[in-house]
Amino acid sequence: MVLKILGYSQEKAEEENNLKLNPFEDVPEWFKGYAGLGVDLNLTKGKTETKFDPDSNLSKQEFIAFILRALDYENNLAYKDAEKIGKEIKLLDSDDDIKSKITKAEAADYIFKSLSLEIENGTGYTLGEYLVKTDVLSEDKAKEVGIKFGEKDSKSVNILYFNDFHGNVAEETSGKKRNMGMAKLAGYVDMYKDKHENTIVLSGGDSYQGTADSNLTEGKPVSEMMKNMGVVASAVGNHEFDWGAEKIPTWAKDGNLEFLATNIYDKETNKPVEWASPYKIIEIGGIKVGLIGLAHPETTTLTKAEYIKDFDFKDPVESAKEWVEYLQEGKAKEGKPDVIIALTHLDSQEENGEITGSAAELAKKVEGLDAVLSAHSHQTVKGKVNEVPILQTNYSGRYVGELTIDLEAENTISTNLYAGDTIKNKIIPDEATNKVYEELQRELEPIKNNVIGEATEEFTHDRDTKGFNTLLGSWSCEVMADKTKAQVAIQNGGGLRRSLEKGQITVGDMYEIMPFDNYLVVMDLAGSELIKAIDHGIDMPKTTDGVFSGLIVEYDSTKAYGEKITKMTLSDGTPIEEDKTYRVVVNDFMFTGGDGYDFSKATNVDETYIPVRDVLVERIKSDKTITPKAIDYITDVSEAVMDKAA
Repeated sequence: MVLKILGYSQEKAEEENNLKLNPFEDVPEWFKGYAGLGVDLNLTKGKTETKFDPDSNLSKQEFIAFILRALDYENNLAYKDAEKIGKEIKLLDSDDDIKSKITKAEAADYIFKSLSLEIENGTGYTLGEYLVKTDVLSEDKAKEVGIKFGEKDSKSVNILYFNDFHGNVAEETSGKKRNMGMAKLAGYVDMYKDKHENTIVLSGGDSYQGTADSNLTEGKPVSEMMKNMGVVASAVGNHEFDWGAEKIPTWAKDGNLEFLATNIYDKETNKPVEWASPYKIIEIGGIKVGLIGLAHPETTTLTKAEYIKDFDFKDPVESAKEWVEYLQEGKAKEGKPDVIIALTHLDSQEENGEITGSAAELAKKVEGLDAVLSAHSHQTVKGKVNEVPILQTNYSGRYVGELTIDLEAENTISTNLYAGDTIKNKIIPDEATNKVYEELQRELEPIKNNVIGEATEEFTHDRDTKGFNTLLGSWSCEVMADKTKAQVAIQNGGGLRRSLEKGQITVGDMYEIMPFDNYLVVMDLAGSELIKAIDHGIDMPKTTDGVFSGLIVEYDSTKAYGEKITKMTLSDGTPIEEDKTYRVVVNDFMFTGGDGYDFSKATNVDETYIPVRDVLVERIKSDKTITPKAIDYITDVSEAVMDKAA
């Protein structure tokens, strides 16, 4: 009943994909597609993983939970929470017996009430209004029976924010289904702006690089999305330099937006770079919103040296202090802003309610900031430091952040986060952006979908879990070493962006796994320097741990940086000697200081200019089928770890 109200017909339910999604063994044939849809839309998990129990009597509690999930009150909302929320939003009466069995008449009444309730996605749309917009209900009929539409908000000033989009223009339709994709992200903004008159859209940077869709066109579809969304400003992320700084003004022009950075200086002039403004003041809804931009100082070690050699990245705290003071003193031609928000590519993390990271340090040390928009660390963060709101929206379009500014409220700025996997089923895709996406797929599909081989098992490389010996990392290093006849290969963990899944491997997969155009560099390296390089990789933060092949390493995680290695041999067991020379291959990003690696003492260097991605593709094509090998290249021999293992 709920699925039919949402516009899913019997014909839609019987589509092959929906039938395959049904996990339940006890549902009748006609219901399998609906059951599959219910699972796919996070409306139900069934009684167990394989049992739906279609003949049982449904309680009001269960039915209300279905409706609340349809209204986007989190995926698989617990039945126990249904009564509390149902009464809060007046779907249930205060004296309703939630445990009693529901009748058809009661179910119809609850569904009718739900049509006038707002979807829990921040847009302000009611469920009935959404169904009218998607042509499930006629507007005349909806109004005739008294279905309410959401009211327009012309008073508050709102900011929509996202960060680290990384070129994820395609909606994630399998797996965890988190990424919204360009058409739905733009569609969300359309719906939000339809109900919120005074809306500013901002990006935290790292928008363009990361997928074959975007990399093969150097960010063109992302610029189209930005323009259609009305993004007015973006921070400068470290990955904005991946094709050279000259792309940044092009993206600004194509996306009709402005890049902001107070702390990127031209070395020649010792002034802020011309292609990014230190600040921007936007007057909207009677409020002047001041924005200052901040890039991450780690850009100097996270980007190819040749792309940033002309720039200095100043301390973000000191830069912020300077420009906050400038704005507070009314020196800007637009006058003094009412609020000042830091639009940054600075990292943040939240654990047990405590927020840490560069963005948190900014909030602690810079007086006069009203909010900090964070990025870079790909985390979901919503909270306060020093009474300053901090917001980060994960990455790849998985969340949308909302800031509401009310100068008369006790808390001037309030924040919200909306999860893409929860809300995207009721987002109407932006038509113009969807057209760009469809045209892009027609252009790139012959390249992206070219099957080059098959993986018999998953090659794991989980960037959210600290670890060195990943199956994908080890394999890629072995391929690099084989290509160059090197004894040892080292790859920075962040150079591989995801795991390689079991099954067919396409060119598109390889662009997503390795979006960087890095090439192989081979060198002679003294054993002492090789030990330092591996030790450095061990001490890196999670997501960037160094991976390698050709070595067997024992280390003590409790030791200080530079002293962790306790034993290191070649893979045949030959000990590494500090004064002996070894042939080592890395990528050019690492060779030029990326991720803090130092190969300045290398000799007999051969910059091959052979792209690492091409070498991996070549091997897959040659082998046709690849299988991961689990080899214990590295072992933590610290006392605590060994005791636990024992």
